Amino acid sequence: MRSGVRYFAVVAVAAMAVCFAPRAACSPPNVVFILADDMGWSDLGCYGADLHETPNIDRFAAGGVRFTAAYAMSVCSPTRACLMTGKHAARLHMTIWREGAVDSQNVAGGRKAAPPRLKVIPPAATTDLPLEEVTIAEALKSVGYVTLHVGKWHLGDAQHYPEVQGFDVNVGGTEWGAPDTYFYPFKGTKAFHDFRYVPGLGLGKRGDELTDRLTDEAIKLMDAAGGRPFFLNLWYHSVHTPIEGKPELVEKYRKKLTAGMHHRNPGYAAMNETLDTDVARVLRYLEEKHLAEHTIVVFMSDNGGFVNAYKGEQVTDNWPLRSGKGSLYEGGIRVPMIVRWPGVTPAAGGTSDEPVMCTDWFKTLAEAAGVPAASVGDSGCDGVSLARVLKDPAAKLGREAVYFHYPHYYATTTPVGAIRQGDWKLLEYFEDGKLELYNLKDDLGEKNDLAGNMQEKAKELHAKLVEWRKTVGAQMPAPNKKRGAT
Repeated sequence: MRSGVRYFAVVAVAAMAVCFAPRAACSPPNVVFILADDMGWSDLGCYGADLHETPNIDRFAAGGVRFTAAYAMSVCSPTRACLMTGKHAARLHMTIWREGAVDSQNVAGGRKAAPPRLKVIPPAATTDLPLEEVTIAEALKSVGYVTLHVGKWHLGDAQHYPEVQGFDVNVGGTEWGAPDTYFYPFKGTKAFHDFRYVPGLGLGKRGDELTDRLTDEAIKLMDAAGGRPFFLNLWYHSVHTPIEGKPELVEKYRKKLTAGMHHRNPGYAAMNETLDTDVARVLRYLEEKHLAEHTIVVFMSDNGGFVNAYKGEQVTDNWPLRSGKGSLYEGGIRVPMIVRWPGVTPAAGGTSDEPVMCTDWFKTLAEAAGVPAASVGDSGCDGVSLARVLKDPAAKLGREAVYFHYPHYYATTTPVGAIRQGDWKLLEYFEDGKLELYNLKDDLGEKNDLAGNMQEKAKELHAKLVEWRKTVGAQMPAPNKKRGAT
């Protein structure tokens, strides 16, 4: 891999050669990065949703580049760490959500007994994004950006909050992965065992909804930037549990339900509509303030849709993809991603089938901002710049493969790793070494396991997966010596 120093020296020169109106010549573009939580690949209308209505994001997609093979990690904190650093979650040892990482450290440290029913013991994961890591906020701040974080953080305790990781302002970002409630006063112990709250929202009133309020604050902060280039990290909690849609919208979708629909949760559909409306508010603000033509806007999800039940009702269905959040089947890692970059993405929009990763955003945004090498040092990014494919959606990145590592248990999976190379996808389950092989071009739903019939192909991909794990220092689970004990 090229060093970060050489990389940023090159991209800084390239980026500074691009000018964007109406700002001063060669002024860097604003960045608005909108991250949905737990939104599945087919939860948007433009990706095939049947119950949900998302007309605003659909219109945004029609004027941007819509990716059909964008990948995240299979759970939230690992994806967020990738976005912040450009490094793979396996390299950072941040392979599970923060509360799960705390639990894994307690088991590894002997403070908690390992469940005897588990065949393997997951490794001790890192709980907090290390302060030594260069974040994209720090990189952009170094070239004059105002850096703003609004919403979910989930990357560390108070000593690792956004303010310590390069952000000038933090509204709502804490160590917790989900709010206790989406309605005012946004705090309590109803949904979780600990008392949770959302700081920075000020006084509110009965009926206020969290996604709306975070959008209010995001718009205020963009306005306060006062003409300076800004990076807005707008990481919504929606559409993560608790499933709490606005009552009038829940009723709307309850009436719309018909037999044969894949999506069948009215509360979840209502939350999708609220998120869609708030994304439209952000886009409308950019238009009204004449910032749209000078602002990169990214919309994506942090992992696949949650296919398990909440209060007895399945949350979503990632059809035609298999499984969901936690799993390394496509339903757990393939996510919606839409990008509009005026002057770069085609004005008429486009669709890209090229596999891209959440790790790619660090280099992409650093390139757009013209970040010089001295500001970031040797970043050691695992991602690549997406500029080529954003300019030409039919372009290829030339990357050999993309990799995934989830050495933990979840409701949808046992510990597992995966590689995608071209149309081929291999999964390796760590409990027993089982391999599964799929051809995604012919079998997007991963129904036909070819590992038994194509053993040489499976062996080839497995060797590359093993070598990649060594390269990034991926942690592996250990045999459970207490298995079967009572």
